[in-house]
This record gives sequence, C-alpha cells and structure tokens, in this order.
Amino acid sequence: MVGSLAIVFAAISGCKSISASQPSTHRELSAQTLALEINNVPEEFSETYSRRLGFNRYTKVTAPNGKAIHLIAQDKLSDNQIIRARSVLEHYLMPYPGSEYGADKTAVANRMAENNAILLLLNGRDDGTNRAAELDGQPLYQDEIQVEGHQWYIEQNYDHRDATFEEILHLVHDTGIGVDQYESFMGVLPAYQAEIRNAQVSALAAGTWGIGSENQDWIEELRDENSLSQEYLASVVDSYYGLWGAWTDSKTYGMWGVYIAKTRDEIMSEDNLGAQLMRDKFFHPYLTYNARIDDSFSGDFSLRFDQNKPYTHHSQYLKDITLTGNNDVNVIVNQLDNHITGNSGKNSVIFTGDTSQYHISSNQDGKVVISDLVDGRDGVNTLSHVELAEFKDKIVSL
Repeated sequence: MVGSLAIVFAAISGCKSISASQPSTHRELSAQTLALEINNVPEEFSETYSRRLGFNRYTKVTAPNGKAIHLIAQDKLSDNQIIRARSVLEHYLMPYPGSEYGADKTAVANRMAENNAILLLLNGRDDGTNRAAELDGQPLYQDEIQVEGHQWYIEQNYDHRDATFEEILHLVHDTGIGVDQYESFMGVLPAYQAEIRNAQVSALAAGTWGIGSENQDWIEELRDENSLSQEYLASVVDSYYGLWGAWTDSKTYGMWGVYIAKTRDEIMSEDNLGAQLMRDKFFHPYLTYNARIDDSFSGDFSLRFDQNKPYTHHSQYLKDITLTGNNDVNVIVNQLDNHITGNSGKNSVIFTGDTSQYHISSNQDGKVVISDLVDGRDGVNTLSHVELAEFKDKIVSL
C-alpha cells in the first residue's frame, strides 16, 4: 500500500429525523470515545445494525480507494476492545516492505472495501444466543478480545481465548487475499492463496494440522464449506504471533490441539510449508500497531519474553505501546525499536545494561531517545511522558 492506511473519523452529517419504526443508534458518546475515532453507527447502517440489537458504536479503516472497511460494535464491548480490533486489522493491511505479496497492500485493502467487508464486534461469546450473528459480517465476540494489559491477557486466560487475530484474518483472507475453489475469486492474491492451499493440503495429509480423530467431523464441515485453507492459515498465524505459547493443555500442539506448532520456532521446525507462508510473504515478523495497555494494569509490563510471564509469548512481538489510565506502570523493553508513551501515573522504562552502554538524547518535540550501544539487545527506544529510565547500575530521571 502506498503510504499507510488512514483511520477516518466516522462523522455523521445532516442527521435526518427517524421515525419510531426505524431504529436509530444515535446517542451521546463521550469526548474520550470520540477522540479515539469511534462514533455512532452511521445512518446508512443503523436500520440493520440497530440500537435494538445492541449496536451503538462504529469505526472504520479507509482503503486507498477512499472506501471503508467497517467495524460495527455492540454496547458491551469496551472502547479499548474496539481499538484492539481496528489495530489488528490495520496491522494485517500495513505494507511489509521487501515481502513478496505484502510490499504494497493497496489492492488487498481496496478489494476488501469493494467487497463491503464488515467486522461485527458482538456482545458475549459465540454460544448461539446473539441474534446479530446472523447479520452480514465477520463476527468477533467480546469475550474473545484480549486487550493488552487486561487480566485476561496477563493471565492468558483461554476461557477468554484471544480470537482477534483469527477472526480478523478470516475477514482479510475471504474478502481481500481471496479463496480458491469458488465459482469466482473474490480476492487479489491468487498466487499467495495457491501457496496457502498447497501448505494446507500438505499439512492435512501429513497430520500436522487437523490433528485428532475427534476433529475429523469438523474437518469435513470445513471441507464442505470450503474453509480448510482459511482455518489452516489462522492456526499458523496464531502460533506465529505467540497466541498459543502459554496454552497448557498440550505441551506441543496449538489452536486447541489441531496444529502441530504452538510457537514460531515450532512452526519453523515442524511445518516447513507453513513457515514459508510466514517468511517474507505477507505477514510482518512483529506487531505493527501501537498497543494501548489497559488502564487496569499496574506494575511491570514486559516486552521481552519471560517464561514466568505467560503473556510475553505474545507481547515479545509488540513494538509500540501506549499506557492508559493513571496507574504506575514500568515497561521492560525488548530488542525492537520501541516507541513507549506513558500515562498519567508514574512510569519508568527498564533496560538491560549499565548507563554507559546507552546513548541518551532528546528530540525537538521533547521525546527522549535511548539507544543501546550493544547490538541486538535493547534497540532504540523513543519515550514520551515517561519519568524514569532504569538501568542496571542506576535510575535516571528524564
């Protein structure tokens, strides 16, 4: 994609009077919500995605062609959950320079918008009780969206397993990349889909995906609805971004036990074709979005993998974070070039080495830049609204 995706504030202009028989989602949203570029459901959607069905917020990602990819949310989701979903969608559509299929994702984003791609952010969980799940759109449920720093995320609670990456990937795959074996190909990357299909067929034949006799009825359902390649790719991507590393029900398998690999390293060693799909093809090796750390979090948030902190299976791939709320939070950096923004509490950033091993400077905009002089350790970190830098030998006020 040329440049970057624009998140466009979904303003509603020229509101018409709406009769009692025509549901309206219009209501007052807080200034904080509006500042996050989340708005009321636009009138064009308000009859179908109605307030009566619980829909009350809307945001979008605008493709380069000026058309929107829509996110429509029900009323029990937090604003941070909506932003998390939007951020993951942005991440998938962010250009990956030098990659074979992702260096320019303009066509993918444009095709998604042309195909009227809609992400439905629904209350509760996928238990068949939410009537809105029958509407057009890819569903993603409230109880399956883990916001970084929230209790579900920190504990890696698989009763609230993070399905954000999987469900949004399905939307990108179906409406942007494209899926074969239909009468027509809706996407724009048939060559990449051919590689995905080949890897899926090979994995199923080799028993590295679709594992377990108890899953064979599910596999046949996927075959009947032509969803095998989508579910296989989601298994690979979930493990690639560390979403199954903390799962304790299996020592070796991911995605509820149907996939051979739990972690990125295991993909590389156990699923060669799956590894090839990840290697400089379309998916970034790190997470490109700025993660908003939930305002309930306090203490040390680690961007560095720590076996004793289950969430770091995932957070090790974060690069940029913004602390929210007013709790005191410390951030442990990883080897990437991090951008860290503090909150209204007291914040420090924790580094690995002594102060003599870093260069500290300030930008004209007041941000502090701390560069590790040791290659491959702490990277270059740009800090905003952070009070302290904690090194091995001392703490420095910023």
